[in-house]
Amino acid sequence: MRRLTVCADDYGLGPAVDRGILALAAQGRITALSCLVNPPRWSAAGAALQDCTAAAGLHFNLTEGEPLSPALRQHWPRFPSLGRVMAQAFLGRLPDALADELQAQLQRFVAVAGRAPDFIDGHQHVHALPGVRPLVLDAARRLRLPLRNTGHVRGPGFALKRHVIEACGGRALAAEMRARGLPAAPALVGVYDFDPRADYRALMRGWLRDMPDGALLFCHPAQGEPDAGDAIAGARLNEMAYLASPAFAADLTEFGVSLA
Repeated sequence: MRRLTVCADDYGLGPAVDRGILALAAQGRITALSCLVNPPRWSAAGAALQDCTAAAGLHFNLTEGEPLSPALRQHWPRFPSLGRVMAQAFLGRLPDALADELQAQLQRFVAVAGRAPDFIDGHQHVHALPGVRPLVLDAARRLRLPLRNTGHVRGPGFALKRHVIEACGGRALAAEMRARGLPAAPALVGVYDFDPRADYRALMRGWLRDMPDGALLFCHPAQGEPDAGDAIAGARLNEMAYLASPAFAADLTEFGVSLA
């Protein structure tokens, strides 16, 4: 049997996302969830994790909503787009206050959830970007927390998107994690274009067929009425329908994969 961690991203984003993630956790179909803590609804969403047995981590966010730290709000009253964050990262122009923001988000997680996060990753993979990566690596070492490895993104398909994730800091992050002795999953799977017409089961069967033992799959489920303004709402509903279905359990068995 090969082991797979299934992590649902964006917990705390909205009611539909939170409903879906909690339902899958209760069903035993995901083993981890990654939390956005800067939205106002985090107070209620974090409290709802008290009875959840899945691992819960910090989904470090620099592109959605507003910063928590006063220092970063002086630079960014609202978070910029991913494209702008990436451009500033590669130009070496990210605000020094990112360190304050990471600390504020970690503190906010603990204040509501009542415990430290089980891991750290990044919303839209920002944790691997230049200027962000050293901060997250230092926090992971200090708190003894795993990080999401975006340095080896497996297919099949969507090679350009996978290459961009690896090239935009993922490979550098993986190398620095190895140098520091930090634990890392050998591969990341789950990349596609979020087209609501996609056959998510066919995608999943490809990931299950080709994944190495210990891989991490990230997903984005939601349940019920979509959250307002959610750009990938259709894809979330498709993912939810499959992950909650007998087909997912059957596919895991067929490919000799157990959830870890």
